[in-house]
Amino acid sequence: MVTRVQRWGNSQGLRLAKQVLEDAHISVGDDVEVAAKDGVIVISPVKRVRGKVSLQELVSRIPDGYKAEETDWGKATGKEVR
Repeated sequence: MVTRVQRWGNSQGLRLAKQVLEDAHISVGDDVEVAAKDGVIVISPVKRVRGKVSLQELVSRIPDGYKAEETDWGKATGKEVR
């Protein structure tokens, strides 16, 4: 597909054909990663898991200095402990 870089306000953009987006498994409104590698622009769908948030994004939300603590859930019942 050949397309042209166009100006939208102070930005530039590309129009992508519906078939190109379908082939890349990208829909309107999806987040994409845009990178330049060796002079080539690469557009990739953002990998999302469970609830549409990546592990990297979840980890970035952990406050600085956070330390996990052990939680006592009470005495074991059933066959959890052998």
